[in-house]
Amino acid sequence: MIKLEGIETFVAAAEQGSLSEAARVLGLSKSIVSERLAELEREVGARLIQRTTRRMTVTEDGLAFLERARRIAREVSEAAAELAERRGELVGSLRVSGPVSFGYLHLGPALYPFLQQHRGIELTLDLDDRFADVEAGGYDAVIRHGAVRESWLVAIRLAPSRRMLVASPGYLEANGVPTSLADLDKHKAILYSNRATDWRFTAASGDIVVHPPRALRVNNGLIMRDAATAGMGVTLLPSFMVHAEIKSGKLCKVDIGLEPERAEIHLAYPKGHRPSAKLRALTDHLRRVFGDPPYWDLA
Repeated sequence: MIKLEGIETFVAAAEQGSLSEAARVLGLSKSIVSERLAELEREVGARLIQRTTRRMTVTEDGLAFLERARRIAREVSEAAAELAERRGELVGSLRVSGPVSFGYLHLGPALYPFLQQHRGIELTLDLDDRFADVEAGGYDAVIRHGAVRESWLVAIRLAPSRRMLVASPGYLEANGVPTSLADLDKHKAILYSNRATDWRFTAASGDIVVHPPRALRVNNGLIMRDAATAGMGVTLLPSFMVHAEIKSGKLCKVDIGLEPERAEIHLAYPKGHRPSAKLRALTDHLRRVFGDPPYWDLA
C-alpha cells in the first residue's frame, strides 16, 4: 500500500530540487527522506528520482507520477483543513510567493499579525522578483505587482499602486530638475533589469514610452532606491518603495507633467482550485491592512 507520507516526501523533493531542501521543508532528516522515497519507489515499481552525488533529477516516470501526487497531497491537506474549518479553526500549510521589495517592506509586516492570530497556519513565503509559476512551484497563491495575464489564474486586487520618478536633492542640484520628457534625455537613469527597461507614461494621446540613458541596471528595487538616494540618477519606482524617503527628504518627486503608468498589486491562484478558508482569510486581511488608497500613499 502506498503511504501518504511517501507521496508528500516525493512532492517536496521534486519541488525543492534536492533531498536536503526537501528535508528542511518537511522538518525531517535527510536519511528519513531517502528512506521514504526508496519505499515509495518500491511500492510503485518505478524509479521516480535519479540521485547522484552532485544532483537530483526527476525521472520520466517521476514526472508522470508527480502531477497526481501533487493532487493527492493537496486534496488530503485541504480535506484536513476543511474539517478544522468546521470547528472554526484555520490550520494547515499555506504556500505563497511574492516580490522581494514589496515582501520586505510591506507583505512581511502585514503577515506577522495574521500568523499571530491564526497559529495553526504553517506559512511558507518565497520572495522572488521573477513571476513564479503557481502550479510548478506548488503555491496556493502568488502576489504580483503588475498585470496578471495568464488566463488560467484568478486575480484578486489587493491594492492600487502608482509609480513616480524620484531623485536625490543632491543629484537634482548638480544636474538640474527635469520638467519635461525631453529633459529626461539629459539625465542618467537607474533601471530595473527583470522587465523591459523603458519608462511608460500616460498622456491624452495614449501611452508614451521613454528609453532613458542608463547609469545603472539592476534586478532589485531596493538597490534602485538606494542608488537614487546616493545620487546616481533618476529612477522610476512604486510609491510603496519610496514614500518614507520622500517624507524624510532623502528623495524628491520629479514632475515632468505626465503620470507614469499605474499598476496594481494582485493575489492570484489557479481557476481550477477553490480557494481555502485560509487563503480567503489571508486575502481579506491583506486588503484591510493595505487599504484603498493604501497607507503608503496616505503617508
